[in-house]
Amino acid sequence: MSLTLIIVIITGLISYNTFQDRGRFVSLMHSPYQEKKSNQYYRMLTSGFLHGGMEHLLINMFVLYMFGELIEQNFLVIFGEMMGRLNFLLLYLLGIIFANIPTFILHKDNPNFSSVGASGAVSALVFVFILFYPWQMLYLFLVIPCPAIIAGILYLVYSSYAAKKGTDKIDHVAHFAGAVFGLIFTVILKPELFTNFLNKLVNNAPF
Repeated sequence: MSLTLIIVIITGLISYNTFQDRGRFVSLMHSPYQEKKSNQYYRMLTSGFLHGGMEHLLINMFVLYMFGELIEQNFLVIFGEMMGRLNFLLLYLLGIIFANIPTFILHKDNPNFSSVGASGAVSALVFVFILFYPWQMLYLFLVIPCPAIIAGILYLVYSSYAAKKGTDKIDHVAHFAGAVFGLIFTVILKPELFTNFLNKLVNNAPF
């Protein structure tokens, strides 16, 4: 069984359990104020296994499975069986944590801010996919075809704009941070991947 599928199952079980147990949900969610006040920094990781509802969970797990399986296989080829799995697991778990760091800094004195979800880590996986396949077609809103590199740029621009606007309850800062972390982490593991990315960007351009 792939690590991706194991993560999906574990996240699904934990999320579903906390749908029924509000107290546990509150104790595990990302709350910068509580993290600072009570040294509960574990929340920066555990929040990635919680979701606000079934729709939130299903969307994140669908995207995680679709991109995670492919990235995991790439990691196995690049780093070998053992290190490939370890590096993939680190990419995902650290993606959750690093995606939450900016909101911790921004909201550590704000008792009203909290967030949950695997979106930061999922964003990391999506952007590693873009690193590997910049011109692969993705479908925005599952309908509009768009090259991965263009979709990635639009995603970062939108996340930055939405974070500054701050009119919804989505943690766009975490999405942006997770995406950037995924790229940096993978390139640090194997710097040649960035050179390969640039070559694909230039040589495989569809125009």
